[in-house]
Amino acid sequence: MRRRNALWSAALAGLLAAGLGVGQLTGLARAAATGPALAVDMTAERHPISPYIYGMNFAGEELARDLRLPVHRWGGNHTTRYNFRNDTTNRAADWYFENIPNDNPDPSTLPDGSETDRFVEQDKATGTQTILTVPMLGWVAKERAKACGFSVAKYGPQQSTDPWTPDCGNGKKPDGALVTGNDPHDTSVEVGTQYVTDWITHLKSRYGTAADGGVRFYNLDNEPDLWHSTHRDVRPTGLGYDELRERTYEYAAAIKAADSGAKTLGPVGWGLNSIFYSGLDQQTCAQTGCWDNPPDRAAHGGMDLGPWYLDQMRAYEQQHGTRILDYFDIHIYPQQDGVHSGEAGDAATQERRLRSTRQLWDPTYVDESWINKPVRMIPRMRELVDQHYPGTKVAMTEYSWGAYGHINGALAQADVLGIFGREKLDLATLWTAPKADEPVAYAFRMYRNYDGKGGAFGESAVRASSADQGKLAVYAAERAADKALTLVVVNKTGEELTSDVAVTGRTGTSSAQVYRYSAANVAAIEHAAGVQVDSKGFTGTFPANSISTIVIPPGGSGPDPTPTPTPDTSCKVTYKVVNQWPGGFQASVKIANKAGSPVQGWKLGWSFANGQKLTQSWNGTYVQSGADATVTNASWNATIPANGGSVEFGFLAGRSGTANDPPGAFRLNDSPCVTG
Repeated sequence: MRRRNALWSAALAGLLAAGLGVGQLTGLARAAATGPALAVDMTAERHPISPYIYGMNFAGEELARDLRLPVHRWGGNHTTRYNFRNDTTNRAADWYFENIPNDNPDPSTLPDGSETDRFVEQDKATGTQTILTVPMLGWVAKERAKACGFSVAKYGPQQSTDPWTPDCGNGKKPDGALVTGNDPHDTSVEVGTQYVTDWITHLKSRYGTAADGGVRFYNLDNEPDLWHSTHRDVRPTGLGYDELRERTYEYAAAIKAADSGAKTLGPVGWGLNSIFYSGLDQQTCAQTGCWDNPPDRAAHGGMDLGPWYLDQMRAYEQQHGTRILDYFDIHIYPQQDGVHSGEAGDAATQERRLRSTRQLWDPTYVDESWINKPVRMIPRMRELVDQHYPGTKVAMTEYSWGAYGHINGALAQADVLGIFGREKLDLATLWTAPKADEPVAYAFRMYRNYDGKGGAFGESAVRASSADQGKLAVYAAERAADKALTLVVVNKTGEELTSDVAVTGRTGTSSAQVYRYSAANVAAIEHAAGVQVDSKGFTGTFPANSISTIVIPPGGSGPDPTPTPTPDTSCKVTYKVVNQWPGGFQASVKIANKAGSPVQGWKLGWSFANGQKLTQSWNGTYVQSGADATVTNASWNATIPANGGSVEFGFLAGRSGTANDPPGAFRLNDSPCVTG
């Protein structure tokens, strides 16, 4: 397929014969640099890509709607002591251990109308699932008023104070020693599991249960292994193995009792060390250097915290018959110098940022930081789950490769999202969301909305490989709605590369669409010239510092290997949009059975055409993966009577843009129906 090289050689000879010097051809030669070979096999390593890997923390509504954001997290250090009744957070070590009431137009209505209520309401408007952080620390902000954890007037001069509230110190004496003996009640009040029960009861009263479109996910607090640092004004001692287990048992069980359909994520550790050490060991060994034999670990059979924790969660389910942990959640922030920075950094830092994504998967990559060993974070977490609590999913509810405002950050982010899908991560939320016009937001668009019309990367991953992933990274998936093969290719180099892309498992010839985001224009995704793809693949040119999304139609000019079945006239589906508004709509669906025998148990499936996303249903239970949606009967309407009998159900759905085309086809129990 190296047709371009042959053409280039002929052109070069002709230009030299015409008298052009080599210096005049440098730009042309640079444009034709040979890139590593890429290969895609649609028949190998197929697996679903979870839509929840494209999540964020604190995204604006405009960006959430644009990306059809699948999951949205309300988390971070300040959520650990959030009080939903007075809508106040404590900012902990992030900002002088201060209670700060959230902006609220009418506090007299609280707890209605709180920040978290408005967060959930934005998610419902954009068709997004919500993750809320529930406090397990045992303390929340005591009242709707500013307060200091370390008052200078009360505890003496301190190393640093809030420039806007000078009485609030950082809890360190001028010589750097910690202020001790402070009163936690200066800012906070004790709470227990009843607080969580009351909060979920409030949320259900406003938004329904998790199964009915309410809050689906709950983080079991935030980075509890760092409480002794981030929340030391109320919790100066590190959290040990046993206390982590007991708090998880109590609070996770309370969540499940309050809403059995809710999903929990824990232990929400801060990073790689959270798998090896308890908070107590992290605190102790930071002071004594006992990292090789930490005492809390030694008291628990020498077992690392992560596998021990999973064993304890499995033991709870075996004893009580209830799973209280659904996702094993550990955060990751690159520890390499300059990588997790708001700035792109110098050339060496930018190269390091692009290399460092390998810590997510590559067993040969030695982390270029104090870690100084292979991390392979996703496979590591997956192996722990498979060995110690099978069936648990894997999540990273905080991560960031920095440089949101630079193409280098966008390249790293596009690489990370591709790795998440390839390595079978179940959920991820970026900390925090970029602005809508920042390059990192465009990296998400290359997977979620590359054409501004809901065009998205496929939901079923297939094998994709590069001869040199350090230069060109490639990710591939098949899209459910139209069976298109979608590729994302990330050129991490500063030169244009031309590579052969071999494609296995596809027939015929067709023209693929190409969408591109690059350093040449960081303000927009460009619809580039298409490429011709045959049964063997194609040759593609990838600009310097670019992300390319390539959409290859199924089959092409060859024969369709799976002819469309003729609809069964005994089954008729009537689909009506009852009401619609910006960002959403309501529809009703009627299934009529014209056959001479009843349908016992029904499941109706279809594919949305414009990125619509179900958020609630009645008279049936919905499931959606990408564009494909399915509604299954309720227990009381499982039978569709013969000879014209019918059943009806309805749903609410989110949508982006103005298009809201009805599905083109319906399948009743996997058989096509006529529509009308």
